[in-house]
Amino acid sequence: MALVSNPKPIRFIGPNQPRRRNFSMNISVCCLPHSKSNLREYEKREKEALLPPEVKLSSPRKDIDFSDPFWKEKFQEDWDKRFRLPHITDILDIKPRPSPFSLKKSRTPPEDLNGEALDTWNGYVNNDDRALLKVIKYASPTSAGAEAECIGPDCTWIEQWVHRAGPRKEIYYEPKEVKAAIVTCGGLCPGLNDVIRQIVFTLDIYGVKNIVGIRFGYRGFFEKGLDEVPLSRKVVENINLAGGSFLGVSRGGGNISEIVDSIQARRIDMLFILGGNGTHAGAQAIHEECRRRKLKVSIIGVPKTIDNDILLMDRTFGFDTAVEEALRAINSAYIEARSAYHGIGLVKLMGRSSGFIAMHASLSSGQIDVCLIPEVPFKVDGPNGLLEHLERLIQDKGFAMICIAEGAGQELLQKSNATDASGNPVLSDSGVFIQQKIKRHFKEIGVPADLKYIDPTYMVRACRANASDAILCTVLGQNAVHGAFAGFSGITSGVCNTHYVYLPIPEVITAPRTVDPNSRMWHRTLTSTGQPDFI
Repeated sequence: MALVSNPKPIRFIGPNQPRRRNFSMNISVCCLPHSKSNLREYEKREKEALLPPEVKLSSPRKDIDFSDPFWKEKFQEDWDKRFRLPHITDILDIKPRPSPFSLKKSRTPPEDLNGEALDTWNGYVNNDDRALLKVIKYASPTSAGAEAECIGPDCTWIEQWVHRAGPRKEIYYEPKEVKAAIVTCGGLCPGLNDVIRQIVFTLDIYGVKNIVGIRFGYRGFFEKGLDEVPLSRKVVENINLAGGSFLGVSRGGGNISEIVDSIQARRIDMLFILGGNGTHAGAQAIHEECRRRKLKVSIIGVPKTIDNDILLMDRTFGFDTAVEEALRAINSAYIEARSAYHGIGLVKLMGRSSGFIAMHASLSSGQIDVCLIPEVPFKVDGPNGLLEHLERLIQDKGFAMICIAEGAGQELLQKSNATDASGNPVLSDSGVFIQQKIKRHFKEIGVPADLKYIDPTYMVRACRANASDAILCTVLGQNAVHGAFAGFSGITSGVCNTHYVYLPIPEVITAPRTVDPNSRMWHRTLTSTGQPDFI
């Protein structure tokens, strides 16, 4: 393989640099067109040369050896192992049976040219069906959002497939012998009753008659006096018309071994667990203990959180409703601020470690001047600080609107070592902190300011699901039942890239999903608010 030796320097002009400030570099380019490794290196160095000095490419993943020519194949193999769905046949020798779930009841089969029935459609999802988790092919590591998504220094495109959700042609449980249980854990969330209702409806269609609800979260497995609640189509018919949880909720959980003892004693075959990250971690532990004991029990999660902070998923049920309810508070604060002399509206919304509610509410309202979220640090005092910006807003437009997530600015506050029942740190009140800073500042500079502080924290979750969330809850509830009858366990049902999929629980609980400050959605929010960087 011949290489060009001692080539002349190739000079590139950076797009943001004066033309006299050129970049030069020596590149040895392979003469043979099929030598892709050298061409990739050439393209990578060319991209680096085109960048201004202050821009650095994101470093490649450290868990991959990109010098290995087979790294893509190894990555794909590892991906397939990670996203393989655990199945009860992994531990038990069970033969499948035809599914009683059918969509042909009122459907006229198509006919061929001779007028004979021709019906190959059955409405079932094939076990080999997959959905793409990511669909954007980044051309450069500097593209918006690429830093969090790119694999490799040159943003190599790799297809990342996950299992499609839905009813299977074969099932691994006899419906008439199944006892199914539903439990809702953590805090309240719009849509809990919709999911409960749809799980019961779908189980009923399969032919399951023994359905129970576990009261007040995991506590219902071991707390004395908390009896099972018999569930049927008639019992849950209208529970979706109200907010809250028909079964009740609680945070924290008991000993995993005790919970599985209870599952075994109650002869539960399918357990549907509705909750967030912590609840799913508990579900995974229950699943592993059931497998250790070789129990024929399917543990199925349904992701629930208004914070929208579960990894890999487009959104979780309750989030859309929470944003819609948050808009009511923002509109009220806007009216107060707009109507007052030097009015300032301050709204604090939920968002412990993820600012999705605050970001989406700010973007949808179009009334917010400043959006503060946990993922983006900010300073309050001094040049380029929040207070200086508020002064300009009062001077230029006569009023100002601020939306802050509860977890924003915690680095500015005194930390508490206290934790709640779920083990989450108890946050300091960022809303009250900003409120006091604003009042004190405008008093000190002698400028009158009329601040109205609204904290609708629990109002955004203690309500009935809106239309969008109700549809999502319906599909998630149905798919949870389909997954259990298909024999899967230790999985959760979600929506990824607009498609409904099954994911192994460990892949969604490694960390909370957070807003990417380099994402297009955050950039859109900044374009809407017009706020500067408070640094």
